[in-house]
Amino acid sequence: MSADGNWKVTINTPMGARTMAVSIATSGDSFTGKVDSEMGAQEVTGKVDGDTLTWSTDITNPMPMKLEFTAKVDGDKMTGNCKLGMFGNAALTGERA
Repeated sequence: MSADGNWKVTINTPMGARTMAVSIATSGDSFTGKVDSEMGAQEVTGKVDGDTLTWSTDITNPMPMKLEFTAKVDGDKMTGNCKLGMFGNAALTGERA
């Protein structure tokens, strides 16, 4: 599994679909990257376990909360889940950009 590269990721939140550009560079069982979204740009680090990526990020807009991501990469597609703090879970999908 190679998740390296640029991705367009969509999270289906209770406030509607939110899209972000994600760049990923794996190294063994970890990765670094950058997320660009309507909430701004953030550097991220995460874990790689086979074909699954996990990472978290803190946001302040529309309110402060921690987002926790789990995504399975299959070729040029990504599917998974984003835990939205106290607001439950949202499905995510992605494709190579």
